Amino acid sequence: MGEDKAFLRLGGETLLSRALNLAKSLTPRVRIVGEAAKFAGLGAVVEDVYPNRGPLGGIHAALVNTKTAVNLMLAVDTPFIESSFLEFLISEARSSGAVVTVPRSDGHMHPLCAVYRKEFAASAEQSLILGQNRIDALFSGVKTRVVEEAELQRLGFRPEMFRNLNTPEKWQEANLDLAKKTSCENLKQFREQSNERTN
Repeated sequence: MGEDKAFLRLGGETLLSRALNLAKSLTPRVRIVGEAAKFAGLGAVVEDVYPNRGPLGGIHAALVNTKTAVNLMLAVDTPFIESSFLEFLISEARSSGAVVTVPRSDGHMHPLCAVYRKEFAASAEQSLILGQNRIDALFSGVKTRVVEEAELQRLGFRPEMFRNLNTPEKWQEANLDLAKKTSCENLKQFREQSNERTN
């Protein structure tokens, strides 16, 4: 992408800011996993214990630095995730007692939009020590609640919300989609206000 995705703007707001605001709508205890020098001043930062090991290193760092039993992990490059879906995911994690609660759509799991119990840190650490960085490879070793696409759709959640912005083309497409959506919402609001004035 040429620059840190966290600082790319979508609809006038950075992806990091969007993710933080979404997380803060669910809990006041929000942490950024990354380099303190880069994210200082934007929120509480947790640095990787095992640097340069990808998302599993970040999940591990978050879990060893929390006192909370149930923890939501959310990537910055999935800006279309809905807060109602995250509320559902957290509720499922609590009621099922699963160590990992993760959605799957289009045949892919979304481990960076998932809920992990603190105890998953032990599995993550073991894997990192062995030089194995795949997250979903660890799911078979712990109690995992997979929320399948059919269930998502039955509950009214659109699988498209998981699309991530990992190429310049996808980022540009997302900006166009957001502009269209905003324009449609503004038009709808204008019509509603016009109807109120005429009634």
